[in-house]
Amino acid sequence: MKAFITRKVGMTSTITEDGVMQAVTLLSADNNIITQIKTVENDGYSAVQLGTENKKKQTKSLLGHFKASKSTPKVVREFRVDEITEDLMVGTSLTPEVFSVGDIVQVTGTSKGKGWAGTIKRHNFKRGRKTHGGRSYRRPGSIGSMYPQRIFKGKRMAGQMGHETVTVRNLKVALVDIELGVIGVTGAVPGPRKGIVIIKGAKS
Repeated sequence: MKAFITRKVGMTSTITEDGVMQAVTLLSADNNIITQIKTVENDGYSAVQLGTENKKKQTKSLLGHFKASKSTPKVVREFRVDEITEDLMVGTSLTPEVFSVGDIVQVTGTSKGKGWAGTIKRHNFKRGRKTHGGRSYRRPGSIGSMYPQRIFKGKRMAGQMGHETVTVRNLKVALVDIELGVIGVTGAVPGPRKGIVIIKGAKS
């Protein structure tokens, strides 16, 4: 199972064997512990629940849930799998070695929130003219007509910008450092520094 919970550290650049400089995002990858295994017989689908980091104070219900894994993770995520293999057991610790240099992966993170934004910033609308009597500089303009007397869903208007779950596909693993607990992937990864980033092997 190629899946891991990481946190974004920042960006740097490396030079490939061909002498080409490429942008690399560094991800802090602490060991992930399997906290639960879901099967088709018990839960209706196959999945593995991973946890990472350590939380000092847990609720009693979560302490009972994590008791079998002998851990108190702070961040928990679930990953669907096709089948549960023998090496997947509750309490097993996974290291960044599940990935190797050259692997094609996809990363999922929460993009930076930019607050309430107008249509120009949010949807790249064109600004209205400022001469010849124009008074609609940054207004969105008409949003509908008499029929159907409502606004269609998905209409591009002002609203919350950013803070969305974003997945970037077809990135390549550039480096894996077990001692430092760092995974480097080429290109940009959504989210701010210290943001949670899920890295998974690309689906064939």
